[in-house]
Amino acid sequence: MNYAIIAAGEGSRLVQEGVALPKPMVDLDGRPMIRRLIDIFSQCDARSLSVIVNEQMTDVRAYLEKIAPELPFDFHLVVKSTPSSMHSFYEVSRVLPAGKFILTTVDTIFREPDFSRYAHAFADAPADVDGMMAVTTFIDDEKPLYVDADPSTDMITAFRDAPTGTDRYISGGIYGLTPKAIDVLAGCMEQGISRMRNYQRALLESGLRLKAYPFDKIVDVDHAADIRTAREFIAS
Repeated sequence: MNYAIIAAGEGSRLVQEGVALPKPMVDLDGRPMIRRLIDIFSQCDARSLSVIVNEQMTDVRAYLEKIAPELPFDFHLVVKSTPSSMHSFYEVSRVLPAGKFILTTVDTIFREPDFSRYAHAFADAPADVDGMMAVTTFIDDEKPLYVDADPSTDMITAFRDAPTGTDRYISGGIYGLTPKAIDVLAGCMEQGISRMRNYQRALLESGLRLKAYPFDKIVDVDHAADIRTAREFIAS
């Protein structure tokens, strides 16, 4: 499996709240959160890892360049400041090897066993499944993306900004996709679409078949208080 991490955000809210470290270097379980992700991917049959960091994250870049020689898979590092996560995805997609891939932001926190089951499910998914998106019923986001899915198949039918009563999940921010999704991404960039949620809608509009994969819980680290929440969640 190919993996990708978006770690190009500025982490401005953490800085404003007194967190001195760049977000990818924040310690959650004795490791920087980006190293935790790398170790999890390594245990999930990683063939390659592609990471994007912004130009101001010199400490993160230095850390990744230091550990790169010891990684047991191909490693690609993109250093570029971008205006959004979707632009970061586009930049990192240009170095992704061919084949299925799983993309996540650096601050998406999940339990290792949950992710392992998800990664193997996506690797073994039928050829007519173009993507497998992590979803959860646990809301820990200021502006969640609600997900409608067929109750019998878990195939996704809609992404919504507001709940309707028919949506079963919210997006977990982990995207398992096939190369077809890169073509849709390129089209979105040409049209000026700049939000990941609108990109996900474009995937459905393009006819791609996306399956929801439920996680019990996924949390994001956006504020200083979230660091403690993430540590307790991982340790529980």
